[in-house]
Amino acid sequence: MRSETEADEPGKGAARDGRRSGRQVATVPKTTEQTTTPVPQRLLAAATRLFAEQGYDRTSVQEIVEAAGVTKGALYHYFGSKDDLLHEIYARVLRLQQERLDAHAEADEPVEKRLRDAAADVVVTSIENLDDGQIFFRSMHHLSPEKNKQVRAERRRYHERFRALVEEGQTAGVFSSATPADLVVDYHFGSVHHLSTWYRPNGPLTPQQVADHLADLLLRALRP
Repeated sequence: MRSETEADEPGKGAARDGRRSGRQVATVPKTTEQTTTPVPQRLLAAATRLFAEQGYDRTSVQEIVEAAGVTKGALYHYFGSKDDLLHEIYARVLRLQQERLDAHAEADEPVEKRLRDAAADVVVTSIENLDDGQIFFRSMHHLSPEKNKQVRAERRRYHERFRALVEEGQTAGVFSSATPADLVVDYHFGSVHHLSTWYRPNGPLTPQQVADHLADLLLRALRP
């Protein structure tokens, strides 16, 4: 069995191709959409699909570039390794959520509305990117220590900004202080992180309806 180090190392694709053990990814003919989509997005889309279908550790760099319709040189131009692709799959979602949280937190609205909007928004964006989040949390142990540390720092920044809204409301007397803000944040994000275990697009609730229910639960828990 070949190692992941070998799978990620550029320049060895031709030697490996002859040693594949039955599992192959067909090269998909390029479509108009594929040829007009920027290469990084094509690589991320291909990696996301393959990681979801067969797992991070069972997906080789060669399979990713074949599915994306690009060369290994193109992949290594934009991403240093398969590890970098996995990190970016989640990092792009977290960047979006951080930007939206910052906008809600800085809005000229009462803190109760800002928190509710932020609480609902993270649910919607998590559902819209459910595959990305699920793939990442299932595979994050494959990240290098440096990348793992970076992700944890980014998530901590997000949670701290969210917690600051809870603390602002508690200080102002709008929210109850009976429960520490840290536990309130963990309560909400515990629900968010479990969305992938039960939410289905063809289910009875839309993403916004789920978001509204969970945001209302959070606000009820904080009532004085």
